[in-house]
Amino acid sequence: MEKKTVAGIIIATAACCLTLTSCSPESKTSESELTTVGNPYLPLWEHIPDGEPYVFEDPDNPGKERVYIYGSHDSRITDYCGMELVVWSASTDDLNHWRYDGEILRVNKNSKGEPFDSAGTADVLFAPDVTLVTAPDGTKTYYLYPNDQVGPRNGLIAKSNRPDGPFEVCNWNADNPEVCDGVLRFDPAVFVDDDGRVYGYWGFERSYGAELDPATMATVKPDAKVVEDMVSGKNQPGDFRFFEASSIRKIKDKYVFIYSRWTKDGEFGLPDTNYTLAYAYSDKPLGPWTYGGTIIDGRGRETNEQGETIASATVSGNTHGSICQINGQWYVFYHRQSGLNEFARQAMVAPIDVEVEEGPGGKVSISEGEYNSEGFSLDGLDPSPAGSPVPRWPSTNGPTTSSMVHTWSPPTAPTTSLTPPTPFATTPTAW
Repeated sequence: MEKKTVAGIIIATAACCLTLTSCSPESKTSESELTTVGNPYLPLWEHIPDGEPYVFEDPDNPGKERVYIYGSHDSRITDYCGMELVVWSASTDDLNHWRYDGEILRVNKNSKGEPFDSAGTADVLFAPDVTLVTAPDGTKTYYLYPNDQVGPRNGLIAKSNRPDGPFEVCNWNADNPEVCDGVLRFDPAVFVDDDGRVYGYWGFERSYGAELDPATMATVKPDAKVVEDMVSGKNQPGDFRFFEASSIRKIKDKYVFIYSRWTKDGEFGLPDTNYTLAYAYSDKPLGPWTYGGTIIDGRGRETNEQGETIASATVSGNTHGSICQINGQWYVFYHRQSGLNEFARQAMVAPIDVEVEEGPGGKVSISEGEYNSEGFSLDGLDPSPAGSPVPRWPSTNGPTTSSMVHTWSPPTAPTTSLTPPTPFATTPTAW
């Protein structure tokens, strides 16, 4: 697949400096390069929530690795996500330089190449996931699960021979050009185990999991069954309190399920929210699961002078992300709210510690990351204001009531939207 080129421009902001020239899959010696300071680790004008981080081999530099961030794209301004998925990546040798790799998927035509409607409207794509299948001959195929929430294409998937795309839809129904065959629904996560078996996870307020057919990568394996309520949901008894944002990782011999958890009212001394990522772990890919705890709290919990717990950041919202080990260091990737609504979210990262007790029944311990400006700058930040872009509430006591509660209704048909901004504008906006 031919990789698109990107025009050259130079952008400067208080928090980052970006130099961009053309690039191609044959050679990326000249490429978009972002020098970032702390959090958010992408430009302030870029809005990539729901980030799933993966370390893959750089297809243009065999033997070298890059970290790829697959998230939704808050480009519709007045609602969640966008009609396009884009990807950013960085060399594992330098996590403070990020490259824009371009748009990787837009779904605006059916299997016959015909537009869905006269306006050429594209489907809205929500929080995605990616998994890699390596054939016995070494051929790599990357599968993208774009979380297309338009009914007949709810289980749509796409594939590419490159981690940076472009991706092409690969599970069209044989009889209906408008429909895709697949079981995965809201917030899909897919995992290929060491033995080649494939597992999928999804759900909204209730969690689901199933072994998938490796021949389709999208449908339930013959004779397998969907596991309902894999962990307890928001409105069910239990500590898991699953809300959305399924993600899966395997660490040593343990399976780790990361998700957005709806906290209890008063838990941590704050109102209830789905602004946290939590984890569960198991000896088996579909459970039973043991609740582990919180990995990140987007409210930035702090203690004021009176010893009371306060939210030093936005008091509520949503978050979605996962964990990734890079050069021996574990990180949690998540997003923050950055405005008066939830439609301009920004990518964040924090270092964490992960410990695994191997063997049947062994425990997985993940430390809680800090919501702060550190990002990948583990050796410290420039103390100037430009080096500390994470906003703080001006009040000593912080907000005390929830101002944003995440609600969502799936679209039943393609909807129109504001025209998404181009990835690089001559005058970037810092939200």
